[in-house]
Amino acid sequence: MALPHSFRNAVLVAVAAVVAHPALAQTGGRARTAEPPPPSVERSALDAELFYEIFLGEISTRSGDPGAGYAFILEAARRSGDGRLYQRAADIALQSRSGEYALAAARAWKDALPESREANRYVLQILIALNRIGETQDLLRQELTQSPPKSRITLLATLPQMYGRASDKPLAAKVVESAVSGELAHPAHGPVAWTSIGRLRLAAGDKQGALAAARKAQELDKASESAAQLALELLDENVADAEALVSQMLSSPNEPELHLAYARALLGLQRYSEAARQAEFVTRNNPDVPEAWLIQATLQLEDNRIPEAETSAKRLMETLAGATNADVRQRGLTQAYLLQARIAEKKGDFAAAESWLGRIDNVSEVFSAQSRRASLLARQGKIAQARELLRTLPASTEQDRRMKLMAEVQLLRDLRLYGEAYKVQVELVALSPTDTELVYDQAMLAEKTGQVELMEQLLRQVIARKPDHHHAYNALGYSLAERGLRLPEARQLIVKALELAPGDPFITDSLGWVEFRMGNKAEAKRHLEAAYAKRPDVEIAAHLGEVLWSLGDREAALRIWREGQRLAPDNGVLKETLQRLGAKL
Repeated sequence: MALPHSFRNAVLVAVAAVVAHPALAQTGGRARTAEPPPPSVERSALDAELFYEIFLGEISTRSGDPGAGYAFILEAARRSGDGRLYQRAADIALQSRSGEYALAAARAWKDALPESREANRYVLQILIALNRIGETQDLLRQELTQSPPKSRITLLATLPQMYGRASDKPLAAKVVESAVSGELAHPAHGPVAWTSIGRLRLAAGDKQGALAAARKAQELDKASESAAQLALELLDENVADAEALVSQMLSSPNEPELHLAYARALLGLQRYSEAARQAEFVTRNNPDVPEAWLIQATLQLEDNRIPEAETSAKRLMETLAGATNADVRQRGLTQAYLLQARIAEKKGDFAAAESWLGRIDNVSEVFSAQSRRASLLARQGKIAQARELLRTLPASTEQDRRMKLMAEVQLLRDLRLYGEAYKVQVELVALSPTDTELVYDQAMLAEKTGQVELMEQLLRQVIARKPDHHHAYNALGYSLAERGLRLPEARQLIVKALELAPGDPFITDSLGWVEFRMGNKAEAKRHLEAAYAKRPDVEIAAHLGEVLWSLGDREAALRIWREGQRLAPDNGVLKETLQRLGAKL
């Protein structure tokens, strides 16, 4: 009977594997011995029994019996002492998702060839995959010792990813720190090693330990980019002293990427004026960096500085015209067109805005373009059409559905249709009920619709889930202060928020406002002046002006209010303040 086709192929593959084995080049069934291999090449004498074991191992594996294949190959490896056979046995087990068998083969390999870097690496990686982190210290140390200097830096940098899935994060940080101890004082390797330790400590929840590691890295190399990136990550985590470390690393204008990374972090913290300063620093010293112009133009637009935003947008497009990477140029131009459309929309030139949107032919940016079109329709009073445009956007994934609903909520917020926005936000939270940011946004909309008890309930839910959510503490404290309720508790909540986000001008504004409500006018004035100096915002101006008005300094109050009105002529808080106090600008 003829062999089945699949079996015949397996035989041919197996024979090819045996014949191709580096130690088994043959003549008449015997290993060639005319020229002995170099000393670095492992040698194994191929006799009939060894050949047969390898042959059966490959046949068994390829015919659907990896357990038998593993056993045959591992036995062949033990008899021959050949590292490639140990590796093959481990690979068979790994392909079969048999971690413990793969570990047994890799350990047998390392026992047979203790100096083999490949054997050591296999054992190390399998132990990490099996989450047996405590057994990896000596193996990692050996891998570092055997790595060439350039490869060692790369290995050190990738340690947080290697150990990223460890269930015991503090143990992972401890094991790695011990394993790399010999590298920590090295001028070239030390900064990277300390940065990796810092990231592992951060993953373990040890923020102060991570900050200490970043400082160690910076002490070894003041220009260490990896240390700066770690410090920026800590800034995102609201670690108070991280910003001082970032500032020390920003002395050179020739590091635009670091300044831009700092600007992104500040944007995430809603510290827009400081982010703008970083973007302006880059545009001044490195004017060929498109992202800096994009950030600068966007922030100028948010501040209603339309002429400046137009100038920056023009520079953005000029910079992109010279970009050599076609993909970078295309993505950048898409952002520039969206920005130009927003500028035209702000100016009320809807035809020009639509014209800019019409230039976008990047499929991946269809959602952004359609969202802007919806905004244009809404600004022209076509609210139903705007919502329908967003609702009919394609959504093949959960993330797509989230983005559609978020765009609709933002559209309704901008139109001050808070009741409708709240209904859509409830839909959005139903998609991701454990997302604290979505619940926080629901709380803010609940307040806008007069549901203050629900707002408080939702904010306390956010704080319970995420105790370092400074916006939730601030929002709850400010709401209580605004309504004149439980003022000592309101102040305590706002102080807690300020501890989590030191110097935040909006939280400082809240602190000034609660002090005013408690009758501490001088203290209120001090906080509000500091907040307004850091962030000239219309609502901060409204509060500061009211405190000045109450102190009898009406000229200063009117001046601050006029500045606020120039920032946002239609702001409801400022209008209500002026009406309540009977002030005329």
